[in-house]
Amino acid sequence: MVHQISWFVLVGTMAAGVHWMVAVVGVKYMHLNPLWANLIGWLVAFVVSFSGHYHLTFRLQRAGVKQAIRRFFMISACGFAVNELSYAYLLATTHIRFDWLLAGILIGVAGATFVASRIWGFKA
Repeated sequence: MVHQISWFVLVGTMAAGVHWMVAVVGVKYMHLNPLWANLIGWLVAFVVSFSGHYHLTFRLQRAGVKQAIRRFFMISACGFAVNELSYAYLLATTHIRFDWLLAGILIGVAGATFVASRIWGFKA
């Protein structure tokens, strides 16, 4: 379990970093709305997250790739919905910088993603 959590943290940190970087670049240099940039960041990071979790974090309980990607997409999409709704609310009601808000939200959603992925997403 410790080994699995370690891989989850490593892969999740990489995916969250990609998500955050794509979103920040989208806002700062492409002048996208933060919520659209967040969506694009999530889609790019999904590839990193699924690949890492499928091959590293949950490799011992590996479901078939088609089943795992469908399940993980559902888990990730639910996490993203919480992310996006929280982000929209906090962008509108606080004066915290968009990049700091996104970083905090990404960390907050990670725990639920691990539990759902472990008990259902990658289970054979």
